[in-house]
Amino acid sequence: MNKRLHYIDWLRILAFAILIIFHCAMPFVSFNWEVKDAETSIVLDRVIIWLHQWRLPLLFFISGVGVRFSLRKRSIPKFLGERFVRLLIPLTFAMFFITPLQVYIERLQKGEISMNYWEFFPSVFDMVPYPDGTLTWSHMWFVAYLFVFTLLLIPFFSLSKVPFFNKAKPFLNSVFRTPMVHLSLALPFIAYYFLWYVKWPEQQNLIQDWFNFNASITYYFIGYLVSGIPSFWEGCLRHRRLFLCIAVVMAVLLIWQYYWGVNLPEQQDQRLYLYGVLDSFHIWTIILASIGYTMRYLNFSSSLSTYLTSAVYPYYILHQTIIVYSGYYVTQLSISIWLKIVLLLIICIVGIAVLYHFIIRKTIITRVLFGVKWNLGRKKNS
Repeated sequence: MNKRLHYIDWLRILAFAILIIFHCAMPFVSFNWEVKDAETSIVLDRVIIWLHQWRLPLLFFISGVGVRFSLRKRSIPKFLGERFVRLLIPLTFAMFFITPLQVYIERLQKGEISMNYWEFFPSVFDMVPYPDGTLTWSHMWFVAYLFVFTLLLIPFFSLSKVPFFNKAKPFLNSVFRTPMVHLSLALPFIAYYFLWYVKWPEQQNLIQDWFNFNASITYYFIGYLVSGIPSFWEGCLRHRRLFLCIAVVMAVLLIWQYYWGVNLPEQQDQRLYLYGVLDSFHIWTIILASIGYTMRYLNFSSSLSTYLTSAVYPYYILHQTIIVYSGYYVTQLSISIWLKIVLLLIICIVGIAVLYHFIIRKTIITRVLFGVKWNLGRKKNS
């Protein structure tokens, strides 16, 4: 576990790619979003519900794994400084200079405003939170949560620097010899569904978001915890087919009972309890299977993976604003939904690729603002 986990790099790249595809489809589903097409697709509704269950848990888990390897090279104060620079600075920059465009487009499409963007933009400095005002972290809530989680968990992360607690590693390494132990890590999430899913639905506002908050911080902490246990990763590789089979069975049952009719639980009843069990194992086994299959087929480094590993954070920061802005015009075209999604994907990927390659990665200031490591001499192809 002292070597770089190249399959985690690839898994992170793939997870962010799924996130971009997910948001390119959002204008064409029945759920509320910043920009909407007049036509929606029930097929996309079902796909979006399925993807929404596990895309962010996977990212929180991967982020937790990254904490272990960051701490391996840094003291606790240096780690906190690095988190401040790579999380809080890009978050603040995005809230004032990137996400306001999403609010503008949303209100423009709804007919609430008619001014141009440069007339609208100063409203962000009124410091009035969305939806009453313009200030919002929008999709950057993920970064805000990561920063708060890091502050809350720093006492536990600090234990990695204490030799006494590292003596528990051999015991934990012996525990993860059976897939049942891997699967047992889904149990806390079942409890979260029973306790908070109905009472505290997903808000992404950090304050009234207890189901999402507790589930996300647990995925983050588990990622950190198991990152130092070799038998956990070996088990994911060895039992990847088992985990994939369980994930598929859970997905089929969820589609049959909940997703096909877009009918998620809204009351504290038996439907919720069944959903909590199915979805908890569904999400967790997707994570386990994803680890196993990337270990098997993507455990290598290349110039492409090195380049993309550095680029994924800027892609994350920019992608939704570019999709919302271009989506405002794409949704007005007289073409099929599927062609519109492809067009949005092309615009998003090409647009950010040009910005990243020719602007963001070129200076220390732009690298810091977009969360890229700022030592320009460290990786020539990053």
